[in-house]
Amino acid sequence: MKTVTILGATGSIGTQALDVIAKHPDNFTVFALTAGNNTALLLQQCIAFMPQYAVVSETADVKSLVAQFAAHHLPTQLLVGAEALCEVAAASEVTHVVAGIVGGAGLPSIHVAVKAGKVVLLANKESLVMTGEILLAEADKNHATILPLDSEHNALFQCLPIAQGLRRETLSQAGVAKLVLTGSGGPFRELPLDALAHQLPEAACKHPNWSMGRKVSVDSATMMNKGLEYIEAKLLFSAADSQLDVIIHPQSIVHSLVQYKDGTSLAQLGYSDMRVPIAHALAYPARLESGVASIDLTQCQLTFEPVDYQRYPCLQLAIEVANEAALTTILTAANEVVVEAYLNHQVDFGDIHVVVKQTLDTCDTLTIDGIDAVLAQDQLARQQANRLIKQKLN
Repeated sequence: MKTVTILGATGSIGTQALDVIAKHPDNFTVFALTAGNNTALLLQQCIAFMPQYAVVSETADVKSLVAQFAAHHLPTQLLVGAEALCEVAAASEVTHVVAGIVGGAGLPSIHVAVKAGKVVLLANKESLVMTGEILLAEADKNHATILPLDSEHNALFQCLPIAQGLRRETLSQAGVAKLVLTGSGGPFRELPLDALAHQLPEAACKHPNWSMGRKVSVDSATMMNKGLEYIEAKLLFSAADSQLDVIIHPQSIVHSLVQYKDGTSLAQLGYSDMRVPIAHALAYPARLESGVASIDLTQCQLTFEPVDYQRYPCLQLAIEVANEAALTTILTAANEVVVEAYLNHQVDFGDIHVVVKQTLDTCDTLTIDGIDAVLAQDQLARQQANRLIKQKLN
């Protein structure tokens, strides 16, 4: 029996993880569920899974939720705040932590889980992009296992030899020539370039294949998500620049592939449903039903094309800074700030890459020698990005 804490239970990753867990009550028990302010959904999840603990943010309606827990006679103890997130991630009873909190807010709890030696199912891109070397060193030191939930990295993991997938040998030693990340190109792949700049958030969030949260949907439209995944892949699999490539695959059926030195290419195929990589990581090294049907190749038409970096300048920015820890932190923080502003209709779609680049060009950089330095760099970048956005608004 695996005992699971889900960080970000009411988000896209969290709800789909619970969907998989619900299919296998003999394999998993839920120890803790955490949420931001979506207390209505959290209540329903607690009724369904009866966790020992639930955690919400300081801004949630805690008093009302406590009353509802009591009315339903729930055994769940309600905790509040970031420190509580860390407590339920590191609790001795927990074997697996699903890290589904989006953005820098997920960093502390993920690091605590790794230091506690947990199996961490990692969907939070920013934790690796901002603190990758630190996080992976902590995992090695504390015998923690990091399993990727991103469909692309999970695909690479499945196509790599087991030892390399767990970072015990280099790509070259494993006979790997190149890791190829695929991306759909998002909802604006065929839109005329001169129409991109003023696209509204509602259009950016209509991903053609995946069901995702709003922030991640915008990142898909800009392909910043693929840029963050490029940086993640470099770290997770110790890949050199020459060992990584990105291509457009509009159908999102081939989730990534590994090209070997002998000319062999191994790809992972499946429908666009996050329950597939979630089920793989939850069950690893076994296999469990995810609730998703196997792919019917007779009904698929698979096409591929090179990336147009003029259309996706955010991806280009990410690749350019991929080897600099301070710059990857600035990139991530600035993108979070400007995407939030875009979703609030404060800036245009075309402003996203401009603000990120200007923040990279003008923000002071720190020496990244620990998580405190990462968090300090993150704050500097957020402040600078907010200043730049304010200048645009004025």
